[in-house]
Amino acid sequence: MSKPYDPSKDGAEMNFKDRMSYGDYLSLDMLLNAQKTWTDTHDEMLFIIQHQTSELWMRLALHELSAARTCLLDGKAHQAMKMLARVSRIFEQLNSAWDVLRTMTPSDYTAFRDELGQSSGFQSHQYRQIEFMLGNRNTAMLKPHAHRPDLVELLQEELAQPSLYDVALKALAQAFPLPDEVMNRPSSETHQPHAAVQAAWTEIYRDPETHWELYELAEKLVDLEDYFRRWRFNHVTTVERVIGFKRGTGGTGGVSYLKRMLAVELFPELWHLRTEL
Repeated sequence: MSKPYDPSKDGAEMNFKDRMSYGDYLSLDMLLNAQKTWTDTHDEMLFIIQHQTSELWMRLALHELSAARTCLLDGKAHQAMKMLARVSRIFEQLNSAWDVLRTMTPSDYTAFRDELGQSSGFQSHQYRQIEFMLGNRNTAMLKPHAHRPDLVELLQEELAQPSLYDVALKALAQAFPLPDEVMNRPSSETHQPHAAVQAAWTEIYRDPETHWELYELAEKLVDLEDYFRRWRFNHVTTVERVIGFKRGTGGTGGVSYLKRMLAVELFPELWHLRTEL
């Protein structure tokens, strides 16, 4: 009978006294003790982990989006596009997570829903920061964070910067000059679809070989919004499957509110131009 395999015989480190271990590096004690349940129901753990992991993925998305914006401002478009591609993959992961949550039935959720109080994903400041960064700058959405001045300050700092799409439009304007009302709009306001912007992007798509870098950037933005839209759609269908048309715990209309969000366009001209080609 062969002896059990001993990894230390092949050089694996086995003694971590006073040394950096896997758990130390990842702060696993803190991370794995952050799942505080409020009931003894089985599915509450699923609900908490689903939302905590989503917040972790959003943390990474913000890291990548911020770096991509900086790269675009610095004229490093190819580095930015790599980061944008990564954000699309992050939202692919967020989309897959809904499949796990959908294994929770209405009966499972009802058993602990009252313990949520008025807490809701609607109040996620990271999600709001992502929307602000991508260009959906609805300042009314600062209100759910009024009890946390630090979060309001964080979001206001984002509103003071150009959105990712604004930065893309600056790059576009170097090839196709754009009107003052597009380029000098207050950064806290959401960009509105503009015929001149659509005409410029349309020219990019009609002659991609001449404007390859802008063409590639446009497609990276479309890819990102595509995954973001799917995430919103999966959110709607998951909520409808679990609670139907009840109001959300945070007071929104639930499914009706989420369906309204499906109509929001982040990079409108990049979608509208396709009809013209």
